[in-house]
Amino acid sequence: MHNSQPVSRTPKLVTVLGPTASGKTTFAAHLASRLDGEIISADSRQVYRGMDIGTGKDLADYTVDGKPVPYHLIDIRDAGDKYTLFNYQHDFHKVYNDILLRHKTPILCGGTGLYIESILKGYRLPDVPENIDLRKRLESKSLDELTRILSSYKPLHNTTDTDTRKRAIRAIEIADFQSRHPASELDYPPVDSVIIGIDIDRESRRQKISSRLKKRLDEGMVDEIRALLDKGVSSGDLIYYGLEYKFVTLYVTGKINFEEMSSQLEIAIHQFAKRQMTWFRGMEKRGFTIHWLDFSLSVSEKIDKALVVIRNF
Repeated sequence: MHNSQPVSRTPKLVTVLGPTASGKTTFAAHLASRLDGEIISADSRQVYRGMDIGTGKDLADYTVDGKPVPYHLIDIRDAGDKYTLFNYQHDFHKVYNDILLRHKTPILCGGTGLYIESILKGYRLPDVPENIDLRKRLESKSLDELTRILSSYKPLHNTTDTDTRKRAIRAIEIADFQSRHPASELDYPPVDSVIIGIDIDRESRRQKISSRLKKRLDEGMVDEIRALLDKGVSSGDLIYYGLEYKFVTLYVTGKINFEEMSSQLEIAIHQFAKRQMTWFRGMEKRGFTIHWLDFSLSVSEKIDKALVVIRNF
């Protein structure tokens, strides 16, 4: 049994990232146990209730040495809801500030690179509602007129805003909203964080993905998706969530057979893991320092190395 004394000084945020099947959740939970921390999930699909097996929501991972590790932003929305990056930023900061107020260590853990980077960089993403009155006033205007109106709000660096009337109207709607709401109401500050990545070699990743998919199918992933459809979640919404939900829904609704579903899904998950790693490598190019730990190390070896990185942050 390891010494569970928290380290003396920890940064305001520890981020644990890695591709699917790298074991990042288990590692993050053990790290949280050492740091008196709480986990904030950065997974765009684990926010949904009832989507458990397909999203790899292994809640047993959040128990370490018999004690539960608190986790957040899992099971907070009904399946079928559209959950945006803006929603995530808002929810993250609410939870993050609460954890800091209680003098615990927040640990951001996940594989959704866009969610992670939006927090660390402090993306500015106003959730601009539709302005029906404004849209009615703009409906009859030509693209040239719309472009002129938009340029009265801001310099036009982004020409894609004005490549169609629909986009131009939406860009004016956003610019109008921003002009009436001070930036401070919309901005989330960048969050300084030590970043630890779990690095899994391609062959190990492929093996883990394949065996995990078989396990999830054995555990009842098809029944889980049937139950969501029976509850009234539309097949279109499930397909929108991608990967397991897309291919199993296509199978359940008779569009493809079981063999097609499992082989196409396996290929899609491998491609997804590759895209995750591409995103994380891109983060490094964009100036983030990621301290990579080899996935083949034992959990306690990973923890020891991580604590050194955190102490030196």
